[in-house]
Amino acid sequence: MISSLSNPKVKQIVQWHGSAARRREAEIFLTEGFKMFEEAPEEAVREVYVTAEALEKIGQRPLLREKLERIGRETVTEEVFRKMSDTQTPQGILCVVERPAFRLEQLLDAPAPLFVVLEDLQDPGNLGTIVRTGEGAGVTGIIMSDKTVDIYNPKTIRATMGSIYRVPFVYAQDLPGAVRRMREKGISVYAARLDGETYYDSFCFQKGTAFLIGNEGRGLSGELTSCAESLLKIPMEGHVESLNAAVSAALLMYEAHRQRS
Repeated sequence: MISSLSNPKVKQIVQWHGSAARRREAEIFLTEGFKMFEEAPEEAVREVYVTAEALEKIGQRPLLREKLERIGRETVTEEVFRKMSDTQTPQGILCVVERPAFRLEQLLDAPAPLFVVLEDLQDPGNLGTIVRTGEGAGVTGIIMSDKTVDIYNPKTIRATMGSIYRVPFVYAQDLPGAVRRMREKGISVYAARLDGETYYDSFCFQKGTAFLIGNEGRGLSGELTSCAESLLKIPMEGHVESLNAAVSAALLMYEAHRQRS
């Protein structure tokens, strides 16, 4: 059992929690909780850290117990786990998981793909919600600008509720270039803007489709908007000027899902 706060493995986890660059360099991300362990692809889990109390709970769940036995684990004290954890009320299990690798060209080759394109989103909760909603709506992938919040931010991961394991995504250094590549592939690109020309439910999203969603405060840039073939808007009543980015993305994704169903 690891009982020292100065243990090298404990220090490494703490460093990874505090630095997106270090996580990126190590090609890993961190997840916490029983659900995130249960849904983690077994072949991608590098390390598991558990407390004695969590180990006892896992022992009462045969599938989790067998998975943990196959992967292996390190037991740590409650004090050490609190040091390693990023949550207020830790469940006592933490995983180090290898990052998947996705390529834009591979995603573009999917039949009638459905993409959400995010420009400079900064709120990790928004991004995590979009990832989770995207899985529910059946998106092909999420394409992001390189200034978008880290998808492996612990808050983002918690908001995905496990969808981080299953939704393909790509960070594009040249986001307008990536959108133009979509257009070349015959994918229709729609920019969600307050000055949109037509309500979103007036379009057909049954073929290849991409929705552009902008920064929470600034919206879409003029450069990225110019890459779209159509501007769409969401109806607003009362004194509401705009919706949360994740809510807007959800409405568009599920309209596409409705049409395709």
